Amino acid sequence: MSATVKRNILLTPGPVTTTESVKNSQVVPDICPREAEFGAIMKDIATELTCLVADPGNYQTVLFGGSGTAAVESMISSVPGNESVVIINNGAYGKRMCEIAAVYGIDYLEFKNPFDDAINLADLESYIQSAGRKISHLAVVHHETTTGLLNKIKEIGEICRRYHIDMLVDAMSSFAAVPIEMKEMNISFLVSSSNKNLQGMPGVSFVIAEKSKLECLKDKKPRNYYLDLYAQYQYFAKHAQMRFTPPVQTLYALRQAIQELKQEGIAKRYERYMSSWKTLISGLKRLGLTYIVPDEHHSKIITSIHEPVAGFDFQSMHDFFNSKGIMIYPGKLDDLKTFRIANIGDITTKDIEFFLELLEDYLGGM
Repeated sequence: MSATVKRNILLTPGPVTTTESVKNSQVVPDICPREAEFGAIMKDIATELTCLVADPGNYQTVLFGGSGTAAVESMISSVPGNESVVIINNGAYGKRMCEIAAVYGIDYLEFKNPFDDAINLADLESYIQSAGRKISHLAVVHHETTTGLLNKIKEIGEICRRYHIDMLVDAMSSFAAVPIEMKEMNISFLVSSSNKNLQGMPGVSFVIAEKSKLECLKDKKPRNYYLDLYAQYQYFAKHAQMRFTPPVQTLYALRQAIQELKQEGIAKRYERYMSSWKTLISGLKRLGLTYIVPDEHHSKIITSIHEPVAGFDFQSMHDFFNSKGIMIYPGKLDDLKTFRIANIGDITTKDIEFFLELLEDYLGGM
């Protein structure tokens, strides 16, 4: 692949702007993914992903071909038994977990919280206490990509510990940036994907879980076939292979992306993201724009911004930025007019400054 591939600035929650080396890593000789050589690559990737958040001696990463939602669906459909699951809904992705649970007929309780404020932990605990039924699991989104709200999973994990509840965490857009320690935070199962803070290509998602919790799934009747978590875990343990054809080139890109993450370090990557966020917020304030989530609860990764004026047309602004090589995302809140800007991927404060210059030009011409 040529080093002169056009560089687009993706200010989206994923896929993200990738490095040339990640792009180039996909250009490899054709290989049958059933070869032992490729199995070793996947095993190495799984171990490296586990090491980012847990001890690989006690935790295991289970890889799937598919978008992030594939891993979420695998977790929600495979893990709970016949007891109740509390699902925290404070954004579109918490709501999505409720929808998945409903499709599979899982007995779930929906704990709703405002999308623009921290989860009320006292209310959550009272909700669990007054449920009137046995709760075995609680599912929560770590970073709500809808708004940029960062939920307090460590504190929620403590509540789960007190009531002997296994916590399931959607860490899709926090993993590999916001520090996570699964054991310390009492996370039993966690999901993420290749194309957000890992800065790889879309097409690989994964579940990281305590091995003992995975083994507990052995005798549960599967609700799913392709996304059966225990079957995928067991097959990989025996054969170092996915049960079905993996996205080969995407996995090569993920291997390269992991190496680049290790070189940068999670803490440094998050610092870089936060620096870009500060630049973004400073520019928004200068332009008189406001955003939804207060700074003390903000992830510093994705920002949901109020549309500037009545009659604002997002598609028109999207097309303007697209013509300049910048991709932006619409909002995901039904009741509010918003658009979203993410500051993740292989971007810098200079990219954000360029965006702000163009934004000022666009708003000035409205």
